[in-house]
Amino acid sequence: MSGLASTAHPDRAVIMATIDDALHFSDEERARIIASYPEHEREARTMGIPALGSGKVFPIAEESIKADPFQVPAYMPQIVGIDFGWDHPFGAARLAWDRDNDIVYVTAVYRQREATPIIHAGAIKGWGDWLPVAWPHDGLQHDKGSGKTLASQYAAQDLDMLPTHAQWEDGGNGFEAGISAMLTRMQTGKWKVFSTCGEWFEEFRLFHREKGLVVKERDDVLSASRIGLMALRHAIVKPKKGDWSAPSTGWVV
Repeated sequence: MSGLASTAHPDRAVIMATIDDALHFSDEERARIIASYPEHEREARTMGIPALGSGKVFPIAEESIKADPFQVPAYMPQIVGIDFGWDHPFGAARLAWDRDNDIVYVTAVYRQREATPIIHAGAIKGWGDWLPVAWPHDGLQHDKGSGKTLASQYAAQDLDMLPTHAQWEDGGNGFEAGISAMLTRMQTGKWKVFSTCGEWFEEFRLFHREKGLVVKERDDVLSASRIGLMALRHAIVKPKKGDWSAPSTGWVV
């Protein structure tokens, strides 16, 4: 069953389930049940999406951005976005960019809490050690024990970290600008997420605002996606074997 559990309190948990998790229903029964609900209640009743705060950050139908997985063509540049975390999970998202149609695909995600850089880096390198990695501004913070920046600790694990933190072409790195860019792409059919990215959709369903402000909780792979989008111009195609001239970020630990 798909689900998301909250660890905020050891005696409480939140488990989300959709009507698709009710395997005892046939496709016909499932369609009949969905049709029986008023349209404004269908998302909450069938997808387990609560009405939170003053509204969803991304008021988009889930099915409109969900895509069946496919083998990413060699001509599509790719990049990984990461969001550092310890108490709250570390998140990573792999993006592929169809430049001809300007469509960004989230093809894979990773989320893990209370793990070290070597663990996170190992998971990301499983996607391809050639992938450039975009990281947020807090990667410049220094670790109290080693004195090294967070970003350099990941570079030391042979991740191809971009030489500077993710930012827009104008040099800014605004949070709301990233949210707006993602929403615009969703609304125009230029943001798609592989249906296999369960953690991404879990966060998407709960991502909301309170009194107009985004509640930054359980948004780890969403944040990683936003950071990857911010640095999309640095995405590269997979180097061919023996291609010694493949692009390099030039990171120095």
